[in-house]
Amino acid sequence: MKEEEKLDEITDNYDLSLIENMNIDSVHSSMAKIHQFQKIIQNTLVEGHDYGKTFYGSSKPSLLKPGAEKILMLLGISSEYQIIDKVQNYEEGFFAFSVKCILKKNDRIITEGLGHSNSRERKYLSGKQDIYMLGNTCLKMAKKRALVDATLTVSSLSDIFTQDMEDITQFEEEERVETMNLEDAKRIKISFGKYSGMTLGQIYEKDRGYIGWLSEKSRDEAICQACKLLLQPQFKSEEIQEKGNRMPPK
Repeated sequence: MKEEEKLDEITDNYDLSLIENMNIDSVHSSMAKIHQFQKIIQNTLVEGHDYGKTFYGSSKPSLLKPGAEKILMLLGISSEYQIIDKVQNYEEGFFAFSVKCILKKNDRIITEGLGHSNSRERKYLSGKQDIYMLGNTCLKMAKKRALVDATLTVSSLSDIFTQDMEDITQFEEEERVETMNLEDAKRIKISFGKYSGMTLGQIYEKDRGYIGWLSEKSRDEAICQACKLLLQPQFKSEEIQEKGNRMPPK
């Protein structure tokens, strides 16, 4: 028998022995507790503050830093950080940090998480920030990503939350606003206020004053842009033409 085949057989036997020696009742109890803990977290954390929107391609919302901190507080776990790699080039304005987050309970290491950030990420290329302040910004972002990574592992929450991807959500939101057309605008559904659950197109037909109010007061940039599109003269002329096409012939 080849050495590789021997190793595979030893590994399979070892995995089987772990299962055979397992206390099934204890495992069942632990899984039930994990499920209960997940429910508590889902009912306790606040959307938009502790966890963010689901980004395109994911079925799970992203865990944010405040949510991770609350979870660790519930578990009685403290966090420490180590910079494991860094680049600080002030001449070219390039900064990069790789950070390890170490989670401890009663001075015992429970698990670790890794996070990285650098100033070439799209969110830092707008030119709106002082490039010499990006070193501190990237360090904080790397620490946050490491914290969330470790928290998802220690709390068995990776099946209900994904890694902190608020920056990806931000990029997609910006692209969504930039490429939005009238049909996109009409399909946007709101989840607040007296018209919660309705699309902007439906609200426009019912209460155009509210659309005008949203165009100025909404804190969601996509909703503001959509409402402004709906209120454009171009849309109104198209609407008149559409209604004319629906009128019966004389």
